[in-house]
Amino acid sequence: MEIDLQTLLFEFFGGLGIFLLGIKYMGDGLQKTAGERLRDILDKTTSNPFLGVLAGMVVTILIQSSSGTTVLTVGLVNAGFMTLRQAIGVIMGANIGTTITAFIIGIDLGEYALPIIAVGCFLIFFFNNQKVTAIGQAIFGFGALFFGLELMSSGMSPLRELESFHQLTVDMSANPVLGVVIGTLFTVIVQSSSATIGILQGLFSEGAVDLQAAIPVLFGDNIGTTITAILASLGASVAAKRAAFTHVIFNMVGATIFLIFLGFFTKYVTFLQEQLNLNPEMTLAFAHGSFNIANTIIQFPFIAGLAWLVTKIIPGEDVTIEYKPQHLDPIFIQQSSTLALEQAKAEIIRMGEYACMGLEETNQYLFTHQQKHSEMAIQVEGALNNLDRKITDYLVEISAGSLSEIESAKHTALMDTVRDIERIGDHFENIIELIDYKISNKVYLTDQAKEDLNNMFDLTILTVKQAIKALDQTNREEALAVTQKEDEIDKMERKYRKKHIIRMNEGLCTGSAGIVFVDIISNLERIGDHAVNIAEEVLGD
Repeated sequence: MEIDLQTLLFEFFGGLGIFLLGIKYMGDGLQKTAGERLRDILDKTTSNPFLGVLAGMVVTILIQSSSGTTVLTVGLVNAGFMTLRQAIGVIMGANIGTTITAFIIGIDLGEYALPIIAVGCFLIFFFNNQKVTAIGQAIFGFGALFFGLELMSSGMSPLRELESFHQLTVDMSANPVLGVVIGTLFTVIVQSSSATIGILQGLFSEGAVDLQAAIPVLFGDNIGTTITAILASLGASVAAKRAAFTHVIFNMVGATIFLIFLGFFTKYVTFLQEQLNLNPEMTLAFAHGSFNIANTIIQFPFIAGLAWLVTKIIPGEDVTIEYKPQHLDPIFIQQSSTLALEQAKAEIIRMGEYACMGLEETNQYLFTHQQKHSEMAIQVEGALNNLDRKITDYLVEISAGSLSEIESAKHTALMDTVRDIERIGDHFENIIELIDYKISNKVYLTDQAKEDLNNMFDLTILTVKQAIKALDQTNREEALAVTQKEDEIDKMERKYRKKHIIRMNEGLCTGSAGIVFVDIISNLERIGDHAVNIAEEVLGD
C-alpha cells in the first residue's frame, strides 16, 4: 500500500503541476495572440453592465482565469477607469467565461495530449515569429492541460477503493455544506478554480464521487477562486476592495441559492446527462456552466443593490486616480478656441497636481519601502501618460481651427507644458525602479546620503508645486521663484555629488549605493529642469 500511496501522490501532484502550467501557458499564449488589448476591451465595453458581462466573458476565455480578469478589473476600478457597477458586470461575465476550461476538459483529448504538446513545442522552438510562438505556447498549454489531467486521473483512480475517502464522499452527499467548504478550501490552496474543477471532473469520471457530492464541491470551487482578487485588492483603493468583495458576495449568494434547490439542480444535471449522452467530465462542465449562467441571470437585476451593499460593508472615502480627463469637452472646440484652450489648461493643471502627488509618493517609498506608495506612484504615472495622450489629441483638434496669434502662442505653450509634466512622471518612475533595485539588492545608504536625498526631494517637490501654481494663476512672481529654486536644485545636485565622492573615497558607502544615490539626484535635477520649463512658459506670456 505504501508504494501505491507514493505513486498516487507523485502522479496526483505531478499531474496538478503540469495542469496548472498548461492553463498558464494556454492563457499566456491566447493573450499574446489576441494582442495586449485586454485592458482596452474592459475599458471600452463597460458602458453598461450587460456589455460588462460580455467583456468579462471574452477576457476570461482569453486569459483562462476568472481570477485574472477580476484582478484586471480591480486594477481598472483602482485607476478610476471603471465604476463599481461596471465592475460587477465584468465579474459576473468572468464567472461564465471561466467555465470554458471545464468544457475543454469535457472533450477528453487525453490520449492525444503528447502529440499536441509536441506540436506546441515545435512551433515554440523552430519559429522566430512572435505570433507563431504565441500560438505554439497556447497549443503546448492545451496539451499540457490534458496530460496533467491524465496523470491526476491515474493517480486518483485508487481513491475509490479507499474506505476513508469513500466515507468522505458519503458525508458530502449527506451534508452538502461540507462539500462547499472542501471545494472552497482546496481552491484557496491551489489558487485556481479551473484546476480544482478539473480534479473534481477526474474524480467523478473515476467513480470516486457521485453527482450529489460533486455539485456542492463545484459551488465551493467558485467561492474559493475569489481569494486571488481579495489578495490583489489589499493595499488598493476602497473602490478596488469593494470590487473584489463583490466577487465573494456574488459567488456566496449563488452557492446559497443553489444549495437550497440542490435536489432540483441535481435532477436537472442528471436529465442533461441522459438526454445529451454526456461523459462524466462534460456532465460537470454543464453543471458548472449552468450554475454560473443562472447565477448571473438571477443577480444581474440587482447590480445596483450589490454595489450599495458592498459600499455599506466597506465604508470609507474612496481615493482613486482618475485616468480619464475631466475638462476636455469637444463641444468647446466648436464654440470657441479660447474656451477650449482654457479647458485644456484646466486639465493640464490637474495633470500637474498628479505629478506632485507621484513625486510625494515616490519620496515616501524611498524612506518607508512600503509597497502601497510605489503602487500609487506607478498608478499616477499611468494616469499622466493617459492624460498626456488625451490632452495632446485635444490640442491637436483645437489647432485644426483658426487661431489668433495670442491663441497660437498659448497653444504652443500648453503643448510644451504637457510634455514637461509627462517627463516628470518618467523621472519619478526611474527613481522607483532605483528604489526597487536598492531594496532587492539590500543596498545600504548612509544616514548622510538619506538626509541629502530628503532635502533634495523636498526642494524638488516644492519647485514643481510652485511651477504648477504659477501656471494656474499665470503668476510671474511665482514663476521667477521657480527659476531661483531650480538654480538651488542644480547647486544642491553638484554639492551632493561631490559629498558622495568623498564618502566613496573614505569607504563609507559601496559602489552600488553610489550608483543609486547619484542616479536619484540626477533624476531630481532633471525634474527641476522640467519645472523651470513650465515656469518659463508663464514668463513668456
